[in-house]
Amino acid sequence: MDNQSLISLYRKMLLVRVFEDKSAEMYTKARIAGFLHLTNGQEAIAVGAMSALNADDDLFTHYRDHGYAILKGASPESVMAELFGRATGTTGGRGGSMHLIHMDTNYWGGYAIVGGHLTLASGVAAANQFHGNGRVVTCVMGDGSTNIGTFHAALNWAQLWKLPIIFLVENNQFAMGTTIRNHSALPDVYRKADGYGMAAEQVDGNDVLAVHDVIARAAARGRAGEGPTLVEAVTYRHRGHSMADPDVQRDKAEIADWKKRDPIHRFANEVLLKRGIASPQDLEEISAEVEARVDKAAEFAENSPEPALDTLYKHIYMEPVSNMQVGGSLIRPPQIGARVASSEGENGRQ
Repeated sequence: MDNQSLISLYRKMLLVRVFEDKSAEMYTKARIAGFLHLTNGQEAIAVGAMSALNADDDLFTHYRDHGYAILKGASPESVMAELFGRATGTTGGRGGSMHLIHMDTNYWGGYAIVGGHLTLASGVAAANQFHGNGRVVTCVMGDGSTNIGTFHAALNWAQLWKLPIIFLVENNQFAMGTTIRNHSALPDVYRKADGYGMAAEQVDGNDVLAVHDVIARAAARGRAGEGPTLVEAVTYRHRGHSMADPDVQRDKAEIADWKKRDPIHRFANEVLLKRGIASPQDLEEISAEVEARVDKAAEFAENSPEPALDTLYKHIYMEPVSNMQVGGSLIRPPQIGARVASSEGENGRQ
């Protein structure tokens, strides 16, 4: 990569980190409701992966998803507004933290059910293969997802049909509070692909360039018709499982040791500063710019309107039905019959 591209990787990792920190702050101020799962410490995986893919490639993720939505093309303002449950959010405030989606960039979620998205991602990969559009699907999951039935069903199907899909496992060592050695009979997750004859690689998930390279190789395999790849990115989350997790089960010394391998500081020190690509002042300026951008996102969300009550039933049914109510008042359905009659008159009976 050229110097500007390397600096861009740093800026993006920092943006994800600062956005998560601001989200945590807003959660403690009760501006964000429900569950909130943060990705602090895992930024190199999302940034490295997204930098290796094409803009129109498809993306499915688990519920630790804010950074992926931003990196895929959603604005920080719209993502923060979604967390606030505001009308200006990526789905009008309906999805919140665990169900982010941004259809304009082929980001299909944001899934709260652990492993529930794996077979859906394989289905989209099958559609891409059928249409020959050259798009690759990336399906992101945690290490805990690799022990359930849909993981094995999705891998079997993908390898059987040589689907253009990358199964990207963010192995942060824990499924909620349970260490991987206590929840998986095979702690080296990438070896689980052996049962399906699938290509697999393990990568240092705290090295953004290494992640970029392995995802680029996997994407090239998929586009060439060589089938799926399972990638295990080994990392460690700096925070508890969610904001509701006091994180008392993990060893404090272990957390401190992993923080010494912080992917953002590591990239800054070992690449940007060491190679003379950026100066400490340059990095300070980038940090200030990112902080200002995230502050702006929070301000935008705070000043955005709540979804209107008369939109309560939108995106649930194709048309409202007669018993839908808001504040005790019926929402009148549109004149469906008149429209159907008109359609039949123009085009014949449907």
